[in-house]
Amino acid sequence: MTEERSNNFLEEIIETDLAAGKYPDGIQTRFPPEPNGYLHIGHASSIHLNFSLAQKFGGKCNLRFDDTNPSTEETEYVDSIENDVRWLGYQWDNKFFASDYFSQLHAFAVHLIERGLAYVDDSTSEEMAAQKGSTHEPGVNSPYRDRSIDENLRLFEEMRQGVYPDGAKVLRAKIDMAHPNLLLRDPVMYRIKHAHHHRTGDTWCIYPMYDFAHGQSDSLEHVTHSICTLEFIHHRPLYDWFIEQLGIYPSHQYEFARRNLTYTVMSKRKLLQLVNEGHVSGWDDPRMPTVSGMRRRGYLPEAIRQFCEESGIGKRDNIVDVGRLEAAVRDHLNQTAPRRMAVLDPLKLVITNYPAGQTELLSIENNPERPETGSREVPFSNELWIEREDFMETPPKKFFRLGPGLMVRLKGAYIVRCEDFVKDPSGQVTEIHCTYIPESKSGSDTSGLQPKGTIHWVNAATAIEAEVRLYDRLFRVENPADESGDFKEYLNPDSIESVTAYLEPALADATCDYTDGIARYQFLRKGYFAVDTDSTPDAMRFNRTVGLKDSWARTAVKS
Repeated sequence: MTEERSNNFLEEIIETDLAAGKYPDGIQTRFPPEPNGYLHIGHASSIHLNFSLAQKFGGKCNLRFDDTNPSTEETEYVDSIENDVRWLGYQWDNKFFASDYFSQLHAFAVHLIERGLAYVDDSTSEEMAAQKGSTHEPGVNSPYRDRSIDENLRLFEEMRQGVYPDGAKVLRAKIDMAHPNLLLRDPVMYRIKHAHHHRTGDTWCIYPMYDFAHGQSDSLEHVTHSICTLEFIHHRPLYDWFIEQLGIYPSHQYEFARRNLTYTVMSKRKLLQLVNEGHVSGWDDPRMPTVSGMRRRGYLPEAIRQFCEESGIGKRDNIVDVGRLEAAVRDHLNQTAPRRMAVLDPLKLVITNYPAGQTELLSIENNPERPETGSREVPFSNELWIEREDFMETPPKKFFRLGPGLMVRLKGAYIVRCEDFVKDPSGQVTEIHCTYIPESKSGSDTSGLQPKGTIHWVNAATAIEAEVRLYDRLFRVENPADESGDFKEYLNPDSIESVTAYLEPALADATCDYTDGIARYQFLRKGYFAVDTDSTPDAMRFNRTVGLKDSWARTAVKS
Protein backbone atom coordinates (compact mmCIF):
# COMPACT_ATOMS: atom_id res chain seq x y z
CA MET A 1 0.00 0.00 0.00
CA THR A 2 1.48 3.36 -1.04
CA GLU A 3 1.39 6.33 1.31
CA GLU A 4 -0.72 9.30 0.17
CA ARG A 5 1.52 12.15 -0.88
CA SER A 6 0.96 15.82 -0.23
CA ASN A 7 -0.37 17.89 -3.10
CA ASN A 8 1.49 21.09 -2.20
CA PHE A 9 4.18 22.57 0.01
CA LEU A 10 1.66 23.90 2.54
CA GLU A 11 0.36 20.40 3.18
CA GLU A 12 3.94 19.23 3.69
CA ILE A 13 4.48 22.01 6.28
CA ILE A 14 1.31 21.07 8.13
CA GLU A 15 2.16 17.38 8.08
CA THR A 16 5.58 18.15 9.55
CA ASP A 17 4.07 20.40 12.24
CA LEU A 18 1.52 17.77 13.26
CA ALA A 19 4.09 14.97 13.26
CA ALA A 20 6.20 17.05 15.65
CA GLY A 21 3.23 17.49 17.99
CA LYS A 22 3.27 21.25 17.46
CA TYR A 23 -0.52 21.70 17.44
CA PRO A 24 -2.15 19.12 19.74
CA ASP A 25 -5.50 20.90 19.45
CA GLY A 26 -5.39 20.82 15.64
CA ILE A 27 -4.68 23.44 13.03
CA GLN A 28 -6.61 26.68 12.56
CA THR A 29 -6.81 28.56 9.25
CA ARG A 30 -8.84 31.59 8.19
CA PHE A 31 -10.13 33.35 5.10
CA PRO A 32 -9.82 37.13 5.74
CA PRO A 33 -11.42 39.19 2.93
CA GLU A 34 -11.83 42.94 3.10
CA PRO A 35 -15.52 43.80 2.53
CA ASN A 36 -14.83 46.47 -0.09
CA GLY A 37 -15.98 44.57 -3.17
CA TYR A 38 -17.15 41.23 -4.48
CA LEU A 39 -15.05 38.08 -4.43
CA HIS A 40 -13.41 36.87 -7.65
CA ILE A 41 -11.84 33.62 -8.83
CA GLY A 42 -8.57 34.50 -7.07
CA HIS A 43 -10.42 34.67 -3.77
CA ALA A 44 -12.07 31.35 -4.62
CA SER A 45 -8.60 29.81 -4.77
CA SER A 46 -7.80 31.16 -1.32
CA ILE A 47 -11.16 30.01 0.04
CA HIS A 48 -10.60 26.52 -1.35
CA LEU A 49 -7.06 26.39 0.03
CA ASN A 50 -7.87 27.50 3.56
CA PHE A 51 -11.04 25.48 3.98
CA SER A 52 -9.71 22.31 2.32
CA LEU A 53 -6.54 22.36 4.44
CA ALA A 54 -8.61 22.59 7.59
CA GLN A 55 -10.87 19.82 6.36
CA LYS A 56 -8.05 17.50 5.31
CA PHE A 57 -6.19 17.80 8.60
CA GLY A 58 -9.19 17.83 10.92
CA GLY A 59 -8.81 21.50 11.80
CA LYS A 60 -11.00 24.58 11.70
CA CYS A 61 -11.32 27.54 9.36
CA ASN A 62 -12.69 30.94 10.31
CA LEU A 63 -14.23 33.60 8.10
CA ARG A 64 -12.85 36.94 9.25
CA PHE A 65 -13.67 40.26 7.65
CA ASP A 66 -10.73 42.68 7.56
CA ASP A 67 -12.92 45.75 8.08
CA THR A 68 -10.34 48.34 9.13
CA ASN A 69 -11.02 50.90 6.36
CA PRO A 70 -14.54 52.31 6.88
CA SER A 71 -14.38 54.53 3.79
CA THR A 72 -14.61 51.62 1.35
CA GLU A 73 -16.42 48.88 3.28
CA GLU A 74 -20.13 48.11 3.22
CA THR A 75 -22.54 45.59 4.66
CA GLU A 76 -23.55 44.74 1.07
CA TYR A 77 -20.10 43.32 0.50
CA VAL A 78 -20.19 41.37 3.77
CA ASP A 79 -23.45 39.73 2.71
CA SER A 80 -22.19 38.94 -0.78
CA ILE A 81 -18.98 37.38 0.58
CA GLU A 82 -20.91 35.14 2.96
CA ASN A 83 -23.21 34.04 0.13
CA ASP A 84 -20.27 33.31 -2.14
CA VAL A 85 -18.42 31.22 0.47
CA ARG A 86 -21.54 29.17 1.15
CA TRP A 87 -22.30 28.74 -2.55
CA LEU A 88 -18.79 27.46 -3.15
CA GLY A 89 -19.60 24.70 -0.68
CA TYR A 90 -17.87 25.82 2.51
CA GLN A 91 -19.05 26.62 6.02
CA TRP A 92 -16.85 28.52 8.44
CA ASP A 93 -16.36 27.37 12.02
CA ASN A 94 -16.51 30.93 13.36
CA LYS A 95 -17.29 34.30 11.84
CA PHE A 96 -15.26 37.24 13.08
CA PHE A 97 -14.55 40.84 12.12
CA ALA A 98 -11.34 42.72 12.70
CA SER A 99 -13.64 45.34 14.23
CA ASP A 100 -14.45 42.78 16.94
CA TYR A 101 -10.91 43.38 18.14
CA PHE A 102 -10.74 47.20 17.97
CA SER A 103 -10.62 47.56 21.73
CA GLN A 104 -8.00 44.84 22.11
CA LEU A 105 -5.90 46.24 19.25
CA HIS A 106 -6.05 49.67 20.87
CA ALA A 107 -4.84 48.10 24.14
CA PHE A 108 -2.00 46.40 22.24
CA ALA A 109 -0.99 49.77 20.79
CA VAL A 110 -1.00 51.40 24.22
CA HIS A 111 1.16 48.55 25.53
CA LEU A 112 3.75 49.16 22.80
CA ILE A 113 3.76 52.89 23.58
CA GLU A 114 4.32 52.11 27.25
CA ARG A 115 7.31 49.96 26.31
CA GLY A 116 8.78 52.73 24.19
CA LEU A 117 8.09 50.79 20.98
CA ALA A 118 5.57 53.17 19.39
CA TYR A 119 5.23 56.94 19.03
CA VAL A 120 2.84 59.55 17.68
CA ASP A 121 4.15 61.27 14.56
CA ASP A 122 2.92 64.63 13.18
CA SER A 123 4.75 64.23 9.86
CA THR A 124 2.77 64.39 6.64
CA SER A 125 2.58 61.33 4.42
CA GLU A 126 5.03 62.99 2.01
CA GLU A 127 7.49 63.69 4.82
CA MET A 128 7.25 60.12 6.09
CA ALA A 129 7.84 58.77 2.58
CA ALA A 130 10.99 60.89 2.33
CA GLN A 131 12.15 59.67 5.76
CA LYS A 132 11.88 56.03 4.61
CA GLY A 133 14.95 56.17 2.39
CA SER A 134 15.33 53.49 -0.25
CA THR A 135 16.65 49.99 -0.76
CA HIS A 136 20.09 51.57 -1.23
CA GLU A 137 19.94 54.23 1.48
CA PRO A 138 18.87 54.04 5.12
CA GLY A 139 15.98 56.13 6.33
CA VAL A 140 16.19 59.02 8.74
CA ASN A 141 14.46 59.31 12.08
CA SER A 142 11.33 61.36 12.37
CA PRO A 143 11.75 64.54 14.44
CA TYR A 144 8.92 63.17 16.64
CA ARG A 145 10.55 59.78 17.24
CA ASP A 146 11.95 60.69 20.67
CA ARG A 147 8.77 61.96 22.22
CA SER A 148 8.36 60.75 25.81
CA ILE A 149 6.14 57.82 26.66
CA ASP A 150 3.78 60.09 28.59
CA GLU A 151 3.45 62.52 25.68
CA ASN A 152 2.79 59.66 23.24
CA LEU A 153 0.13 58.20 25.53
CA ARG A 154 -1.56 61.60 25.81
CA LEU A 155 -1.44 62.30 22.09
CA PHE A 156 -2.69 58.83 21.18
CA GLU A 157 -5.61 59.23 23.56
CA GLU A 158 -6.40 62.62 22.01
CA MET A 159 -6.33 60.95 18.60
CA ARG A 160 -8.76 58.39 19.99
CA GLN A 161 -11.03 61.14 21.33
CA GLY A 162 -11.26 62.85 17.92
CA VAL A 163 -9.27 65.97 18.81
CA TYR A 164 -7.35 65.97 15.52
CA PRO A 165 -8.49 65.95 11.88
CA ASP A 166 -7.70 63.23 9.36
CA GLY A 167 -4.01 63.07 8.49
CA ALA A 168 -2.85 65.27 11.37
CA LYS A 169 -1.11 62.48 13.25
CA VAL A 170 -0.37 58.76 13.05
CA LEU A 171 0.94 56.18 15.47
CA ARG A 172 4.15 54.50 14.26
CA ALA A 173 6.04 51.49 15.54
CA LYS A 174 9.58 52.31 16.66
CA ILE A 175 11.73 49.65 15.01
CA ASP A 176 14.73 50.62 12.86
CA MET A 177 14.92 53.33 10.20
CA ALA A 178 17.98 51.61 8.72
CA HIS A 179 16.41 48.16 8.47
CA PRO A 180 17.02 46.50 5.06
CA ASN A 181 13.31 45.71 4.87
CA LEU A 182 11.64 49.07 4.28
CA LEU A 183 8.42 47.80 5.87
CA LEU A 184 10.19 47.73 9.23
CA ARG A 185 11.29 51.35 9.03
CA ASP A 186 8.86 52.59 11.67
CA PRO A 187 5.62 51.51 9.95
CA VAL A 188 2.32 53.27 10.62
CA MET A 189 0.10 51.36 13.06
CA TYR A 190 -2.90 53.73 13.36
CA ARG A 191 -4.27 56.61 11.31
CA ILE A 192 -7.06 59.09 11.96
CA LYS A 193 -10.16 58.57 9.83
CA HIS A 194 -13.41 60.30 10.74
CA ALA A 195 -15.66 57.96 8.80
CA HIS A 196 -18.77 55.98 9.70
CA HIS A 197 -17.99 52.28 10.13
CA HIS A 198 -20.48 49.70 8.88
CA ARG A 199 -20.46 47.92 12.28
CA THR A 200 -19.05 50.24 14.95
CA GLY A 201 -20.67 53.40 13.64
CA ASP A 202 -18.89 56.52 14.95
CA THR A 203 -17.38 54.88 18.04
CA TRP A 204 -13.89 55.02 16.59
CA CYS A 205 -12.09 57.69 14.60
CA ILE A 206 -8.70 55.94 14.61
CA TYR A 207 -8.28 52.70 12.72
CA PRO A 208 -5.46 50.13 12.70
CA MET A 209 -3.46 49.55 9.55
CA TYR A 210 -3.56 46.09 7.93
CA ASP A 211 -0.11 45.13 9.19
CA PHE A 212 -1.06 45.88 12.78
CA ALA A 213 -4.55 44.34 12.67
CA HIS A 214 -3.88 41.19 10.70
CA GLY A 215 -1.30 39.33 12.76
CA GLN A 216 -2.91 40.27 16.05
CA SER A 217 -6.31 39.11 14.84
CA ASP A 218 -4.71 35.82 13.79
CA SER A 219 -3.14 35.51 17.23
CA LEU A 220 -6.38 36.23 19.08
CA GLU A 221 -8.05 33.45 17.09
CA HIS A 222 -5.07 31.08 17.58
CA VAL A 223 -4.62 30.76 13.83
CA THR A 224 -1.80 28.28 13.32
CA HIS A 225 -1.24 28.75 9.59
CA SER A 226 -2.00 32.23 8.30
CA ILE A 227 -1.91 31.80 4.54
CA CYS A 228 -1.45 34.90 2.37
CA THR A 229 -0.61 35.57 -1.24
CA LEU A 230 2.98 36.12 -2.27
CA GLU A 231 2.96 39.93 -2.17
CA PHE A 232 2.85 39.71 1.63
CA ILE A 233 6.12 37.82 1.95
CA HIS A 234 7.98 41.02 2.88
CA HIS A 235 5.34 41.76 5.50
CA ARG A 236 6.08 38.55 7.38
CA PRO A 237 8.99 39.98 9.48
CA LEU A 238 6.70 42.79 10.65
CA TYR A 239 3.93 40.26 11.35
CA ASP A 240 6.39 38.32 13.54
CA TRP A 241 7.79 41.48 15.20
CA PHE A 242 4.43 42.64 16.49
CA ILE A 243 3.55 39.19 17.85
CA GLU A 244 6.93 38.82 19.52
CA GLN A 245 6.87 42.27 21.14
CA LEU A 246 3.33 41.78 22.40
CA GLY A 247 4.09 38.30 23.71
CA ILE A 248 0.89 36.83 22.29
CA TYR A 249 0.00 33.53 20.60
CA PRO A 250 2.62 32.88 17.90
CA SER A 251 0.58 32.62 14.72
CA HIS A 252 2.79 32.19 11.65
CA GLN A 253 2.34 33.50 8.11
CA TYR A 254 2.93 31.44 4.97
CA GLU A 255 2.73 32.66 1.39
CA PHE A 256 1.53 31.10 -1.85
CA ALA A 257 1.47 32.44 -5.38
CA ARG A 258 -1.48 34.43 -6.64
CA ARG A 259 -3.34 32.78 -9.49
CA ASN A 260 -4.36 34.99 -12.41
CA LEU A 261 -6.52 34.07 -15.38
CA THR A 262 -6.03 34.87 -19.04
CA TYR A 263 -8.43 37.26 -20.78
CA THR A 264 -9.46 39.02 -17.57
CA VAL A 265 -8.22 41.31 -14.81
CA MET A 266 -8.08 40.32 -11.15
CA SER A 267 -7.48 43.71 -9.56
CA LYS A 268 -10.45 44.70 -7.41
CA ARG A 269 -9.70 48.32 -8.28
CA LYS A 270 -9.90 47.59 -12.01
CA LEU A 271 -13.04 45.51 -11.59
CA LEU A 272 -14.67 48.36 -9.66
CA GLN A 273 -13.69 50.69 -12.50
CA LEU A 274 -15.44 48.43 -15.01
CA VAL A 275 -18.58 48.50 -12.86
CA ASN A 276 -18.58 52.23 -12.11
CA GLU A 277 -17.89 53.24 -15.72
CA GLY A 278 -20.66 51.00 -17.08
CA HIS A 279 -18.48 48.65 -19.12
CA VAL A 280 -20.36 45.80 -17.40
CA SER A 281 -23.83 45.68 -15.88
CA GLY A 282 -22.57 45.14 -12.33
CA TRP A 283 -20.40 42.98 -10.08
CA ASP A 284 -22.48 39.96 -11.10
CA ASP A 285 -22.22 40.57 -14.84
CA PRO A 286 -21.68 37.08 -16.31
CA ARG A 287 -18.51 38.29 -18.05
CA MET A 288 -16.88 39.27 -14.75
CA PRO A 289 -14.44 36.93 -12.96
CA THR A 290 -16.38 37.46 -9.72
CA VAL A 291 -17.92 34.48 -7.97
CA SER A 292 -21.34 36.11 -8.30
CA GLY A 293 -20.75 36.69 -12.02
CA MET A 294 -19.71 33.08 -12.56
CA ARG A 295 -22.72 31.87 -10.55
CA ARG A 296 -25.06 34.00 -12.68
CA ARG A 297 -23.42 32.72 -15.84
CA GLY A 298 -24.20 29.16 -14.75
CA TYR A 299 -20.87 27.89 -13.44
CA LEU A 300 -21.10 25.06 -10.93
CA PRO A 301 -19.35 25.37 -7.55
CA GLU A 302 -18.01 21.84 -7.95
CA ALA A 303 -16.31 22.86 -11.18
CA ILE A 304 -14.69 25.89 -9.56
CA ARG A 305 -13.43 23.73 -6.70
CA GLN A 306 -12.06 21.23 -9.21
CA PHE A 307 -10.28 24.00 -11.09
CA CYS A 308 -8.73 25.33 -7.87
CA GLU A 309 -7.57 21.87 -6.88
CA GLU A 310 -6.13 20.94 -10.27
CA SER A 311 -4.37 24.29 -10.69
CA GLY A 312 -2.37 23.57 -7.56
CA ILE A 313 -0.47 25.84 -5.19
CA GLY A 314 2.92 27.28 -6.05
CA LYS A 315 5.51 29.76 -4.88
CA ARG A 316 5.63 31.80 -8.07
CA ASP A 317 2.86 33.99 -9.45
CA ASN A 318 1.36 32.40 -12.51
CA ILE A 319 -1.29 33.01 -15.10
CA VAL A 320 -3.63 30.13 -15.87
CA ASP A 321 -5.48 29.68 -19.15
CA VAL A 322 -9.15 30.47 -18.54
CA GLY A 323 -9.86 27.53 -20.85
CA ARG A 324 -8.94 25.23 -17.96
CA LEU A 325 -11.70 26.72 -15.84
CA GLU A 326 -14.15 26.49 -18.74
CA ALA A 327 -13.15 22.86 -19.32
CA ALA A 328 -13.90 22.00 -15.69
CA VAL A 329 -17.30 23.70 -15.99
CA ARG A 330 -17.98 21.87 -19.25
CA ASP A 331 -17.05 18.49 -17.79
CA HIS A 332 -19.43 18.87 -14.85
CA LEU A 333 -22.29 20.23 -16.93
CA ASN A 334 -21.92 17.38 -19.40
CA GLN A 335 -22.72 15.01 -16.56
CA THR A 336 -25.48 17.00 -14.88
CA ALA A 337 -27.20 19.32 -17.36
CA PRO A 338 -30.51 18.16 -18.89
CA ARG A 339 -30.58 18.32 -22.70
CA ARG A 340 -33.05 20.60 -24.39
CA MET A 341 -33.53 21.92 -27.92
CA ALA A 342 -33.28 25.63 -28.69
CA VAL A 343 -32.97 27.41 -32.02
CA LEU A 344 -30.97 30.62 -31.80
CA ASP A 345 -31.08 31.72 -35.46
CA PRO A 346 -34.43 30.41 -36.68
CA LEU A 347 -35.42 29.29 -40.18
CA LYS A 348 -38.88 27.83 -40.83
CA LEU A 349 -39.05 24.20 -42.01
CA VAL A 350 -42.38 22.95 -43.42
CA ILE A 351 -42.98 19.21 -43.86
CA THR A 352 -45.34 19.14 -46.81
CA ASN A 353 -46.49 15.51 -46.49
CA TYR A 354 -47.09 15.58 -42.72
CA PRO A 355 -50.77 16.17 -41.87
CA ALA A 356 -51.44 19.85 -41.19
CA GLY A 357 -52.90 20.45 -37.74
CA GLN A 358 -51.62 17.14 -36.39
CA THR A 359 -49.26 17.06 -33.37
CA GLU A 360 -47.57 14.02 -31.91
CA LEU A 361 -45.47 13.73 -28.76
CA LEU A 362 -42.01 12.24 -29.15
CA SER A 363 -40.05 10.80 -26.24
CA ILE A 364 -36.50 12.21 -26.10
CA GLU A 365 -33.96 11.39 -23.40
CA ASN A 366 -33.02 14.09 -20.91
CA ASN A 367 -29.33 13.25 -20.58
CA PRO A 368 -27.57 10.32 -22.27
CA GLU A 369 -24.83 10.56 -19.60
CA ARG A 370 -27.45 9.84 -16.93
CA PRO A 371 -30.10 7.40 -18.17
CA GLU A 372 -31.77 7.48 -14.75
CA THR A 373 -33.01 11.02 -15.51
CA GLY A 374 -35.47 9.52 -17.99
CA SER A 375 -37.02 11.31 -20.95
CA ARG A 376 -39.46 14.05 -21.79
CA GLU A 377 -42.23 14.44 -24.36
CA VAL A 378 -41.55 16.91 -27.15
CA PRO A 379 -44.35 18.04 -29.51
CA PHE A 380 -43.79 17.57 -33.27
CA SER A 381 -45.87 18.85 -36.20
CA ASN A 382 -45.48 19.88 -39.81
CA GLU A 383 -43.98 23.33 -39.06
CA LEU A 384 -40.66 23.52 -37.21
CA TRP A 385 -37.85 25.93 -36.51
CA ILE A 386 -34.30 24.87 -37.36
CA GLU A 387 -30.98 26.72 -37.26
CA ARG A 388 -30.34 28.83 -40.35
CA GLU A 389 -26.79 27.41 -40.54
CA ASP A 390 -28.29 23.94 -41.04
CA PHE A 391 -29.44 24.84 -44.58
CA MET A 392 -27.44 25.86 -47.63
CA GLU A 393 -28.88 26.74 -51.01
CA THR A 394 -25.80 25.39 -52.78
CA PRO A 395 -24.12 23.09 -50.25
CA PRO A 396 -20.52 21.90 -50.70
CA LYS A 397 -19.77 18.20 -51.16
CA LYS A 398 -19.33 17.29 -47.49
CA PHE A 399 -22.19 19.34 -46.09
CA PHE A 400 -24.23 16.81 -44.11
CA ARG A 401 -27.21 18.94 -43.29
CA LEU A 402 -30.05 20.30 -45.41
CA GLY A 403 -29.90 21.52 -48.98
CA PRO A 404 -31.88 20.73 -52.14
CA GLY A 405 -32.17 16.92 -52.32
CA LEU A 406 -30.27 16.33 -49.04
CA MET A 407 -31.56 14.32 -46.10
CA VAL A 408 -31.01 14.66 -42.35
CA ARG A 409 -32.48 13.14 -39.25
CA LEU A 410 -34.39 15.47 -36.99
CA LYS A 411 -33.24 14.73 -33.45
CA GLY A 412 -35.55 12.16 -31.82
CA ALA A 413 -37.98 12.38 -34.74
CA TYR A 414 -37.92 11.52 -38.46
CA ILE A 415 -35.69 11.67 -41.48
CA VAL A 416 -36.58 14.54 -43.81
CA ARG A 417 -35.51 15.39 -47.37
CA CYS A 418 -35.31 18.96 -48.61
CA GLU A 419 -37.41 19.49 -51.74
CA ASP A 420 -37.36 23.26 -52.28
CA PHE A 421 -37.22 26.61 -50.51
CA VAL A 422 -38.74 30.10 -50.54
CA LYS A 423 -36.92 33.45 -50.67
CA ASP A 424 -38.08 36.94 -49.84
CA PRO A 425 -37.58 39.89 -52.25
CA SER A 426 -34.12 40.55 -50.79
CA GLY A 427 -32.99 37.05 -51.68
CA GLN A 428 -32.91 35.66 -48.15
CA VAL A 429 -34.26 32.15 -47.66
CA THR A 430 -37.33 32.37 -45.41
CA GLU A 431 -38.70 28.85 -45.54
CA ILE A 432 -37.64 25.40 -46.68
CA HIS A 433 -39.99 22.64 -47.75
CA CYS A 434 -39.27 19.03 -46.91
CA THR A 435 -40.91 15.64 -47.02
CA TYR A 436 -40.58 13.16 -44.20
CA ILE A 437 -40.17 9.37 -44.22
CA PRO A 438 -43.01 8.02 -42.02
CA GLU A 439 -41.24 4.73 -41.28
CA SER A 440 -38.03 6.52 -40.11
CA LYS A 441 -39.22 7.46 -36.64
CA SER A 442 -36.43 7.37 -34.06
CA GLY A 443 -36.58 4.23 -31.94
CA SER A 444 -38.59 2.29 -34.51
CA ASP A 445 -36.88 3.13 -37.80
CA THR A 446 -37.50 0.59 -40.57
CA SER A 447 -36.62 2.85 -43.49
CA GLY A 448 -33.12 1.53 -44.00
CA LEU A 449 -31.92 5.06 -44.64
CA GLN A 450 -28.82 6.34 -42.85
CA PRO A 451 -28.34 10.08 -43.32
CA LYS A 452 -24.98 11.36 -42.12
CA GLY A 453 -26.35 14.37 -40.26
CA THR A 454 -28.67 14.93 -37.30
CA ILE A 455 -30.00 18.40 -36.47
CA HIS A 456 -32.09 19.81 -33.65
CA TRP A 457 -35.42 21.57 -34.08
CA VAL A 458 -38.29 23.19 -32.19
CA ASN A 459 -41.98 22.79 -32.93
CA ALA A 460 -43.18 26.16 -34.25
CA ALA A 461 -46.68 26.07 -32.76
CA THR A 462 -45.54 25.40 -29.19
CA ALA A 463 -42.15 27.16 -29.16
CA ILE A 464 -41.26 29.51 -26.31
CA GLU A 465 -39.69 32.80 -27.30
CA ALA A 466 -36.76 33.82 -25.13
CA GLU A 467 -33.81 36.19 -25.04
CA VAL A 468 -30.51 34.31 -25.14
CA ARG A 469 -27.30 36.14 -24.25
CA LEU A 470 -24.18 34.78 -25.88
CA TYR A 471 -21.29 35.74 -23.63
CA ASP A 472 -17.66 35.61 -24.66
CA ARG A 473 -14.43 36.61 -22.95
CA LEU A 474 -14.37 40.12 -21.57
CA PHE A 475 -10.97 41.02 -23.05
CA ARG A 476 -9.48 40.29 -26.45
CA VAL A 477 -5.89 39.84 -25.23
CA GLU A 478 -4.50 37.24 -22.85
CA ASN A 479 -3.16 39.58 -20.17
CA PRO A 480 -4.78 43.02 -20.44
CA ALA A 481 -3.24 44.23 -17.18
CA ASP A 482 0.27 43.84 -18.62
CA GLU A 483 -0.42 45.66 -21.88
CA SER A 484 0.62 49.26 -22.44
CA GLY A 485 -1.96 51.99 -22.08
CA ASP A 486 -5.36 51.79 -20.43
CA PHE A 487 -6.42 48.20 -19.81
CA LYS A 488 -9.95 49.09 -20.94
CA GLU A 489 -8.64 49.59 -24.47
CA TYR A 490 -8.48 45.81 -24.74
CA LEU A 491 -12.11 45.12 -23.90
CA ASN A 492 -13.69 42.67 -26.33
CA PRO A 493 -16.44 44.52 -28.24
CA ASP A 494 -18.09 41.17 -29.01
CA SER A 495 -18.18 39.90 -25.44
CA ILE A 496 -21.98 39.84 -25.47
CA GLU A 497 -24.58 39.23 -28.17
CA SER A 498 -28.31 39.04 -27.50
CA VAL A 499 -30.57 36.99 -29.78
CA THR A 500 -34.23 36.03 -29.79
CA ALA A 501 -34.48 32.26 -29.74
CA TYR A 502 -37.18 29.60 -29.89
CA LEU A 503 -37.13 26.94 -27.17
CA GLU A 504 -38.94 23.65 -26.72
CA PRO A 505 -41.87 23.92 -24.27
CA ALA A 506 -40.16 21.76 -21.62
CA LEU A 507 -38.15 24.89 -20.76
CA ALA A 508 -41.28 26.77 -19.70
CA ASP A 509 -40.73 25.59 -16.13
CA ALA A 510 -37.04 26.59 -16.04
CA THR A 511 -36.35 28.58 -12.90
CA CYS A 512 -33.38 30.52 -11.57
CA ASP A 513 -32.28 28.05 -8.89
CA TYR A 514 -28.53 27.90 -8.47
CA THR A 515 -28.54 25.21 -5.80
CA ASP A 516 -29.66 22.05 -7.57
CA GLY A 517 -28.80 22.41 -11.25
CA ILE A 518 -32.37 22.98 -12.46
CA ALA A 519 -31.33 26.30 -13.98
CA ARG A 520 -28.61 24.81 -16.19
CA TYR A 521 -29.16 23.06 -19.51
CA GLN A 522 -27.32 21.85 -22.55
CA PHE A 523 -28.95 23.32 -25.64
CA LEU A 524 -28.21 20.60 -28.15
CA ARG A 525 -25.32 21.46 -30.46
CA LYS A 526 -25.15 25.03 -29.09
CA GLY A 527 -23.60 24.84 -25.62
CA TYR A 528 -24.55 25.08 -21.97
CA PHE A 529 -26.98 27.74 -20.80
CA ALA A 530 -28.46 28.95 -17.50
CA VAL A 531 -31.60 30.85 -16.67
CA ASP A 532 -30.67 34.42 -15.83
CA THR A 533 -31.55 36.13 -12.56
CA ASP A 534 -33.70 38.69 -14.39
CA SER A 535 -35.73 36.03 -16.21
CA THR A 536 -39.50 35.91 -15.67
CA PRO A 537 -42.15 33.46 -16.91
CA ASP A 538 -43.33 36.10 -19.37
CA ALA A 539 -39.84 37.20 -20.47
CA MET A 540 -37.44 34.31 -20.23
CA ARG A 541 -33.71 34.99 -20.45
CA PHE A 542 -30.82 32.55 -20.69
CA ASN A 543 -27.07 33.10 -20.44
CA ARG A 544 -24.55 31.01 -22.33
CA THR A 545 -22.35 29.45 -19.67
CA VAL A 546 -19.79 27.81 -21.94
CA GLY A 547 -19.69 26.28 -25.41
CA LEU A 548 -19.60 22.58 -26.13
CA LYS A 549 -15.92 22.94 -26.97
CA ASP A 550 -13.25 25.61 -26.76
CA SER A 551 -13.05 27.42 -30.09
CA TRP A 552 -11.42 30.60 -28.76
CA ALA A 553 -7.85 29.56 -29.56
CA ARG A 554 -8.63 29.71 -33.28
CA THR A 555 -10.05 33.23 -33.15
CA ALA A 556 -8.41 35.10 -30.27
CA VAL A 557 -6.51 38.26 -31.04
CA LYS A 558 -2.97 38.15 -29.68
CA SER A 559 -0.90 41.21 -29.01
